[in-house]
Amino acid sequence: MGKEKTHINIVVIGHVDSGKSTTTGHLIYKCGGIDKRTIEKFEKEAAEMGKGSFKYAWVLDKLKAECERGITIDISLWKFETSKYYVTIIDAPGHRDFIKNMITGTSQADSHIACKFAELKEKIDLRSGKKLEDGPKFLKSGDAAIVDMVPGKPMCVESFSDYPPLGRFAVRDMRQTVAVGVIKAVDKKAAEAGKVTKSAQKAQKAK
Repeated sequence: MGKEKTHINIVVIGHVDSGKSTTTGHLIYKCGGIDKRTIEKFEKEAAEMGKGSFKYAWVLDKLKAECERGITIDISLWKFETSKYYVTIIDAPGHRDFIKNMITGTSQADSHIACKFAELKEKIDLRSGKKLEDGPKFLKSGDAAIVDMVPGKPMCVESFSDYPPLGRFAVRDMRQTVAVGVIKAVDKKAAEAGKVTKSAQKAQKAK
């Protein structure tokens, strides 16, 4: 009797229009999770709507509004099998109007990178971004703030302004998502800091 395969959940998150659904759909196709005939059908339908490049995204974007607007609104799940794993891949929305749906997707993932708050620097107004308080002692539900975060393990991030796909994060505690936000700056001078990604280097040159 063969060894039982491990079941893993993978969630794909990132900024709106960063190519999450297209990348995920392409991955599913390359891993044999969807046949060529179905991809050709999506390609034809996408071309008829003037969105030929969206053929892979339509593997997961099922809602009519998603196809018409070219964005993911709700989480989408797709299951497929490799030689070693049973995989459930979760495509999460990146648009700010659908952040709640993204949180639902991240709560089902199997992997994470542990981070800790090093310092609460400023409490800010959620709408205007103006500073309300220096060095707050605590934050309550609904508050917005600028904080220093230190990763417990190596991670690949960039500031949101430099490269949005790597500039978002979610914070979890006791298996619950307690905060979401964007990365304002990355301290690359810190002793534990890694290298700047090639994508971020290209983004900087393009500015």
